[in-house]
Amino acid sequence: MRASRWTVAGYIGPAVLVMAAACLYPVLTAFQLAGFRWDMGTPWSSAVWVGWDNFRAAAGNPQVWQSLWVTLLFAAVCVTAEMLLGIALALALEHPVRGMAVFRTIFILPMMIAPIAVGLAWRYMFDAQFGLINALLGLAGIEPLTWLADPTLAFVAIVVADIWQWTPFVFIMMLAALAGVDGSVLEAARIDGARWWQQILLVKLPMVMHVIAITLMMRLIDAFRVLEVIYVLTFGGPGNSTEILALHIYKTAFIGQQLGVAAAVSVLLLVVVAALSWGALRLSDPLKDSA
Repeated sequence: MRASRWTVAGYIGPAVLVMAAACLYPVLTAFQLAGFRWDMGTPWSSAVWVGWDNFRAAAGNPQVWQSLWVTLLFAAVCVTAEMLLGIALALALEHPVRGMAVFRTIFILPMMIAPIAVGLAWRYMFDAQFGLINALLGLAGIEPLTWLADPTLAFVAIVVADIWQWTPFVFIMMLAALAGVDGSVLEAARIDGARWWQQILLVKLPMVMHVIAITLMMRLIDAFRVLEVIYVLTFGGPGNSTEILALHIYKTAFIGQQLGVAAAVSVLLLVVVAALSWGALRLSDPLKDSA
């Protein structure tokens, strides 16, 4: 017996309303704040309407575009590496092997650690004098590197930390997707003489491509919102070489006390993430239909 639409709406309606309010209120507040000049700690009645001035100030600030470029580069490198590693690990561990539970637990652990703790741990490991990374390089006869004092190496450091923490997410998503692959299709491919790599590229991955697209979208969104790890690891330094857009917004709002300009940059970030999310969803729709 199918439940009526009103019954379904009665069950999920309150949750949908709560989630909508929780998501929409901060967005609407950001749009409102972007049109005002307001000092933190003062009554809202003292806010001054400035119209598009905050957006003009944000658009005319070279550091905003530099931070956007760093964010795009960071997201592209991290998400690409995480998708490739996560899919490879899921393919390697999808079949039952001895110690499977241990392997899966180890791979999932980084995702459960608080971002602040992740940032601190990697900051200690990348320390130029006492860090584990330089100690391992020393065993190989390589001179110690000033990881967090060099712009290129600092960027590598934040990329490594993000890949280490979030590859398990892709691994879990892909492991669940591969578990739902129809075994009869794989058996038919084997009977037709398909090699193992052909089964992966021509059968398995196309059947879970819609999950790959959704996972890609979620990781892109998270990569644009990352803050805590970079805040602790480099604080955007040296200089502004690792200052992603989220960290620039934080500095503008709470250090520069330019809340309206920070809100305007937040709207820019929202537009970029929404465009990427729309692209990923558009990509997943035809793939889902063809799967």
